[in-house]
Amino acid sequence: MIRASMSAIQTRGLRKVYDPPPTRRGAQKLPPVVAVDSLDLEIGDGEFFGLLGPNGAGKTTTIGILTTRVWATSGEAFVAGISVNADPAGVRRRIGVVPQRPNPDRSLSAFENLVFHATYFGITAAQARRRAGELLERLGLAEKKDAKVDQLSGGQQQRLMIGRALSHDPQVLFLDEPTVGLDPQARLALWDILRDLHRQGRTIVMTTHYMEEADQLCDRLGIVDHGKLLALDTPQQLKIQAPGDTIVEVTFDAPAEALVSEASRVEGTTKAEARGNDLCVYSGRGGETIPLLIAIGEGHGMSVRDIHLSRPSLETLFISLTGRKLE
Repeated sequence: MIRASMSAIQTRGLRKVYDPPPTRRGAQKLPPVVAVDSLDLEIGDGEFFGLLGPNGAGKTTTIGILTTRVWATSGEAFVAGISVNADPAGVRRRIGVVPQRPNPDRSLSAFENLVFHATYFGITAAQARRRAGELLERLGLAEKKDAKVDQLSGGQQQRLMIGRALSHDPQVLFLDEPTVGLDPQARLALWDILRDLHRQGRTIVMTTHYMEEADQLCDRLGIVDHGKLLALDTPQQLKIQAPGDTIVEVTFDAPAEALVSEASRVEGTTKAEARGNDLCVYSGRGGETIPLLIAIGEGHGMSVRDIHLSRPSLETLFISLTGRKLE
């Protein structure tokens, strides 16, 4: 058995490349798809860690490798000190996984789902039944003990998935976009459960593309896009790294690329770039720059369609790193 030092998670040069999709005969062959690109990462024991990025950023593939569902093209990954490549069964005994979409056995009750999953990991029937009852109580599902899955709301099904993942008492809990599709009330209720698990010392690794969720829950965040780790720090430190005091976004009625050079010379500007018809300026002078940016656009025969200002945040940092919004 190959072991690393006892961090909860370690990856070294982790890489996953998928074969290109097939093309029609005679068409140019597409390049391979790089989903995870040389990822080096270390997550401490008991840490609540978030992978933040848009759909297609490589978050789910990374979780897939760490949970042994996806085989890495190259590199190493260790979970609870155990090599994912050398001992995947050992890793699976030490992790709990909450998938993006609930996939319980719909023929079983909530209680039976938890008992069956626990016994799958070698827990005795008596222990599994006791633990299932405790988990349902903790997750606010005790009254739904005998309900079939289809009788549960979306939020209740996701709580059941967390209970299932915890039923064999894993060291590390993985959650892949756990609040997608939930209404605001169910999302906040799930946040409370995750905070409680964190207070108990559980290591939690979560993927999300919700900025607020990442900011509110996680000790540290890794921002990823196109398979690369672009930034890694606490939410507060990441927000400090956002360029400028304010991001000013002016939407014109024509492509804004021709305005970038002049906009970058406006006093207080630290960065200016065009995204289609949007001129985005990072500025220490905030809204004071708006009349100057409008004048630059009008000097090129353009009219303003929209103006938006935002304070430094995880989203402004993400935009500065990737050139696009998260959602």
